[in-house]
Amino acid sequence: MITTLEDALKRITELEEENTKLKEELDYYKSKKFAGRQKHDEHWMRSYNDFVVQYESGMTIMEIVAQGAISRRTAYRYKAYYEEMKNMQEKVVENDLQP
Repeated sequence: MITTLEDALKRITELEEENTKLKEELDYYKSKKFAGRQKHDEHWMRSYNDFVVQYESGMTIMEIVAQGAISRRTAYRYKAYYEEMKNMQEKVVENDLQP
């Protein structure tokens, strides 16, 4: 319990130091690059759309990977996502055509 002005100033100093340390820790986690699958952010969508253009133009997965922009595993993930989206579109079209 804080009873004097000196105790309050001491506690304020302690809290400011703690706050500084927590801000440093937060900055560390904000700048950290997480491994593994990435969110579908702008970079992911740009890479995926490049894959779709190449894949729809008739290139094989291995030809796309050989260009070096994405890994083989990423290419297969993109292909699975592409096929899933295509199936969803086909189902929507089928449902629209039914009376």
